[in-house]
Amino acid sequence: MAEDMFLLWGSGSPPCWRVMIALEEKNLQGYQHKLLSFDKGEHKSKEVFDVNPRGQLPSFRHGPHTINESVAACMYLENQFQSQGNQLIPSDQAGLALVYQRMIEGPNAQQKMIDVLMYIFHTPEEERQEAALKKNEEAAATEFQLWEGYLQKPGPYMAGKNFSMADVVFFPTLALAFRLGLSQKKYPKLAEYHDFLKDRPSIKATWALHGIENNPFKSPPLANL
Repeated sequence: MAEDMFLLWGSGSPPCWRVMIALEEKNLQGYQHKLLSFDKGEHKSKEVFDVNPRGQLPSFRHGPHTINESVAACMYLENQFQSQGNQLIPSDQAGLALVYQRMIEGPNAQQKMIDVLMYIFHTPEEERQEAALKKNEEAAATEFQLWEGYLQKPGPYMAGKNFSMADVVFFPTLALAFRLGLSQKKYPKLAEYHDFLKDRPSIKATWALHGIENNPFKSPPLANL
């Protein structure tokens, strides 16, 4: 089954990482894949545009079916391989509702983080406006405080007592945020959650593949959140 799958991906990308975690959780090791470099602009190559007109990664293919949105790819894998590997979507009504809510919310944290990173990366230091940077930082901090609050309820996972698609979607963003300077002291519940999950087999198996490629930041860009 996995031999019929192909993944175009980039290192350090939360969307790419979540698809790889989902593949591991569903015991679909052995899929074909190709690593592309963001630094070299390979995600904007003809190879990518031929399968994804947005020029973004990941791009996942199973047989004749191509899925370019990471959450959609994860949901596809869960739907097509429900009886294989670990169940990522609960069957009870309350659990299903909460997992769907957290899963769909997950990319919000990624976007708020990216807003900060892209402003710092694309704006020369002498041209940065303190008010604009502060606005982005406050929005990102508010977002991560929201997720910190979610973990005040019985866990230890993002949607209750079991690892689920909510964790598949959210964890890669959090891991990248901590690497880029998000304070573990300011977000102790998220830090505890991060340290607990990083030893999960699906995450350990993909962890080394998702370092930060040639970190362009002179100082930790999320340290003020």
